[in-house]
Amino acid sequence: MSQATEEARPNAGRAPSPSPDLLQADWELDYYSRPILEPDGKKRWELLICSTPLQGAEGSGFRFSLNCPAASVNSQWLKQSLEQAMEQAAREGYGTPRKLRCWRASMRTMVQRAAEQLGLELIPSRRCYALVEWLQERQLKVYPAEEGYMAGPLAPAPLPIQPVAVPLPEAARGDRWSWASLPLGALREAADWEVSFPGLVPLAGAGSDEAMVSGLRLFSATRSLAIAGWIAGLEPVRLEVSGGQLVLEAGLEDRWLLGNLDADEAEAAAQAFRAAREQVGGVQFLAVQSHENQSGFDGFWVLRDLPDA
Repeated sequence: MSQATEEARPNAGRAPSPSPDLLQADWELDYYSRPILEPDGKKRWELLICSTPLQGAEGSGFRFSLNCPAASVNSQWLKQSLEQAMEQAAREGYGTPRKLRCWRASMRTMVQRAAEQLGLELIPSRRCYALVEWLQERQLKVYPAEEGYMAGPLAPAPLPIQPVAVPLPEAARGDRWSWASLPLGALREAADWEVSFPGLVPLAGAGSDEAMVSGLRLFSATRSLAIAGWIAGLEPVRLEVSGGQLVLEAGLEDRWLLGNLDADEAEAAAQAFRAAREQVGGVQFLAVQSHENQSGFDGFWVLRDLPDA
């Protein structure tokens, strides 16, 4: 793909049927140990669930937290806790989630077993921006105040081994791609755009409307809609520059090679992404169109380069 630089514009045990009177939102879930030792000397386990924020909605949305005894960490406990969460959500005006995103690869199988018993669609994905922010908040303000809190790691955390970025399948490659930029204020209006496959997130606290956001546009004259649908299934998370390669991170640990960059371009792109992380909360975007002058988008995703919590 060639490249250029330009600015883009714009039943019991089963999940009940959605009610038109309830808000419908996806859920983001983390079921894992925390840096707190219980009186029995075992680490605390905790279930956190939050709703993916709805565009234009106020407040933090639905949140549910529940401690789990270390001896009870299993899919049956999780199933029962998900039932409690759905009951609480209904009391707060939220319906059964359309999708349940699981954030940790190590917990995928257990969460899958619990979700299947309730008829919930599990999506293994790091596209859990609200959950990551909530975890970071709890790590700073909640866990340190708990009795038994471990102020530092017991051993150095192992460095994650990143999978090698693999080229997009031939059928998913566009004719070319280009760097792009948009003011944050424009992205805040993206819910009003014509988009066939949207992936938007609220951006209320990301920065000023004038702040510029870096992104990427993929073009395909004949397959743009099909490519957008394929990318939507990837759960795109963030763009990064790694060793002179432009990479799209997606799902739980997938890394897709979008293109190779020369040294100067790679450094400029890396600096732009670092600046976005500091100035606009890591916001990025990815767009798919048939050509530069298309009035809408076949696919448009707001991405966020957040540190893993």
